Amino acid sequence: MDPTLTALQRQLACYHKLAQLADVQHTCVEQNRTRDLMQILGQRQEVLDQIADLEQVIGPAKRRWSDYLTELPADDRGVAEKMLAETRQLLERITRVDTDDSLILQQRKLSVSRDVQRTIVAQRVNRSYAAAAYMKRPASVDVQK
Repeated sequence: MDPTLTALQRQLACYHKLAQLADVQHTCVEQNRTRDLMQILGQRQEVLDQIADLEQVIGPAKRRWSDYLTELPADDRGVAEKMLAETRQLLERITRVDTDDSLILQQRKLSVSRDVQRTIVAQRVNRSYAAAAYMKRPASVDVQK
């Protein structure tokens, strides 16, 4: 089999794995499971590294895709086109999940920031109240006597 087709096949398998990891990542984000999320991100990076290695083989063919296809036997052309189309669909799906997760995390960050600001204001109010309530006042002098 053509080395580019073999690399495309392996890359497609990587994108399937990446899509599965994106789904698990989404669950971790929704459930606020930070430790698990970090592990998933590490696994995703490993798969992305594999994709980058495979892209070294596939990239030259992609840059001249039309010409590359004409060099392939007719059966392999359809297979190559199908694998590339499926890879694009998976990439779009992964990107949508990542975008959704990013929005969830941004909202969570804003919420935490608001909570921190409220806590800071509450601490200031409490300190001011405590200072006013427990501060020693000078003894009042009765000037009428």
